[in-house]
Amino acid sequence: MKNLFLLSLIVVASSFSTQSTLKMARLKYNGGGDWYGNRTALPNLAKFCNENLETNFTLQDEVVEVGSAEIFNYPYVYMTGHGNVVFDKSDVENLRKYLLAGGFLHIDDNYGLDKYVRPEMKKVFPELEFVELPFNHPIYTQKYSFNQGLPKIHEHDGKPAQGFGLIYKGRLVCFYDYECDLGNGWEDPGIYNDSPETRLKALQMGANIIQYVFGN
Repeated sequence: MKNLFLLSLIVVASSFSTQSTLKMARLKYNGGGDWYGNRTALPNLAKFCNENLETNFTLQDEVVEVGSAEIFNYPYVYMTGHGNVVFDKSDVENLRKYLLAGGFLHIDDNYGLDKYVRPEMKKVFPELEFVELPFNHPIYTQKYSFNQGLPKIHEHDGKPAQGFGLIYKGRLVCFYDYECDLGNGWEDPGIYNDSPETRLKALQMGANIIQYVFGN
């Protein structure tokens, strides 16, 4: 499975701007947290990438369970929520295998996720710590330039938006946006009444993440 997944990533990366059908998925996890939040976010991000990066993503809001073998079908997996997160042993083993095989996890703190997700990701990579990515990291300098790091989409505690990462042997395997609410900015316009400018920044940063994932 691992070798097949790596091969599929190579094929996808080499045909980034062709007619290959790409997929992204939302991560379903246990613990009672609202993993299902931001329901229109991924379809809108996929549409934006198709229009601006010449990708060919499906526009469905697909869901994959953290412990499922199906996760290997998705080079990019999106995780969000406000509340509790619990990874059991099989979840931990499966997520680690997925990330080491070339998969990518994007964690989007929808406010309140931080205290739950950090210890669970520590189970997955006990040897790693989340580190704040510098503003010149390639994830901020893809098609769209964010030389001050993540755009601030929603205000909560008056803290700056921060982008953290788990880096395994030089490769960013997990990107974590904190105090940003990036996925909320991908939602349909009427849900949060964000300005067009704010939504555009969120979608552009999302496109940068996608371009980084498929180009590295």
